[in-house]
Parts: sequence; structure tokens; C-alpha cells
Amino acid sequence: MAKRIDVSDLDIYYGNFKAVEGVNISIEPRSITALIGPSGCGKSTFLRSLNRMHEVIPGARVEGKVVIDGQDLYSADIDPVDVRRQIGMVFQRPNPFPTMSIYDNVIAGVRLNSTRMKKSEMDDLVEKSLRGANLWTEVKDRLNRPGSGLSGGQQQRLCIARAIAVEPEVLLMDEPCSALDPISTLAIEDLMTELKDRFTIVIVTHNMQQAARVSESTGFFNLAGVGQPGRLVEFNPTEKIFSNPDEQATEDYITGRFG
Repeated sequence: MAKRIDVSDLDIYYGNFKAVEGVNISIEPRSITALIGPSGCGKSTFLRSLNRMHEVIPGARVEGKVVIDGQDLYSADIDPVDVRRQIGMVFQRPNPFPTMSIYDNVIAGVRLNSTRMKKSEMDDLVEKSLRGANLWTEVKDRLNRPGSGLSGGQQQRLCIARAIAVEPEVLLMDEPCSALDPISTLAIEDLMTELKDRFTIVIVTHNMQQAARVSESTGFFNLAGVGQPGRLVEFNPTEKIFSNPDEQATEDYITGRFG
């Protein structure tokens, strides 16, 4: 079940440094939300705060609320590991476990969660996840070979298969195509469009054409100057952001006047 995410008054810190300030945003289920903006403006930091990956960095913390289905992910009784199971993450560089086979890569998360499964159930899950990542036909005859032997685009789809195998509700993607060639990029974009029927997807991208192609909503992050916190300047339907944004700063960024 895809879930809606409501973020209110979120401040994100690294030690004493406030990296992101005052984010208020509602992310709709079964849709793709893109986050754009210049480097260093807090997009990836904000993304990582949505599944509590941010706090794996020593001294990192947040103030404010991230609520999914009425549950505040940062309340004292919530286990961050459960949060990360519910909210999957795909990183900028494809990161399959190099010593593991394609098969073992897909079920790595399920095994970590110590889910007891029969071999036949695991086989079904591997096939379903690889089909979900549009990779099955390419790898079905070499499931026992290392995942690191795949091309960059295939490795990224393998990482997506690994993320969806644990059946999360939300999928976060931090510039998932920036290390890929144009053909692989289009394959990942097509895949995102298919996956949004099942997941809430949030993607950070530097590629504005990509944001315009795949997302329903777009948030523009910016910062006033070096050492200042990043802020969400505007959040609107993607079509509006790219044709008639509310903020001059959004228009300046999209038309290439800065960033």
C-alpha cells in the first residue's frame, strides 16, 4: 500500500549546523514527487530524513514531524530499522553487494529482516522483484552470477529490485540516473512510471527534463547563500513549476539563470 507523507516544520541539523530549515510538504501516494535545486541546497539531506537515514551520521538530528499514515516517524517509540523497511532507498551510484549473486542481492533485505521463507517462496519473490524492476528477462539465466558483473543500468535496476523485494510503501531515489547513460536513464524513468502504481516515489534529480518527464509534483529547494540552511522555496504540480512558477527564484533556476 502506497502511503501519503506529511512533513511539517522540519529542520535538519548536522551537529550545530542547520542544513535544512522549515520544510512543510505533503507528498501524495501513488505518484512521483521530484525535488530539484542547485547543489548543496539540502535536497538529498531532506530525502534521507524521510526514512531516518540522515541520523546514521554522527551528530545528525531533526526537529519537526514526518508523518506517514498518522504515525510520526520520529516519535520515541518508533524503531528506525522499521522505518527503513517501510521506506526503501535507491542511491546515486548503483551499489549491489559485490560478492553476492544476483539472486542473493534481491533477497538480501528480506534475509536481513529474518523473514523465514521456503526456497520456492524465495524463488517467486526474486522473479517477481526482478520482473518489477524490468530486469528478469536479461538475468534469468544467470541468477547465480555476481551482481557486480552487470552493466551500470542493470545494476541500478537490481538495486531497485532489492528495494522493492521487502515490499516497502515508499521508494526514495537519490539521483538514481546520474551515473547512467541515456538509454539506461530512460529505462529507469519508464520503470518509475510503472512502479508509481504501487509505491509513493520521491526522487532527487539534477536533470530538470527528467523531473518534467516523470513527476506529478515538484519541489524546488534553494539556499540564500553559503552556510545558510536550504529551504523549500516552492512546491507545486510539475506542470505549473515548469510553465508558470509562483516564485521568481524557481523560474530563474529552471531557465538556467543560476545553479
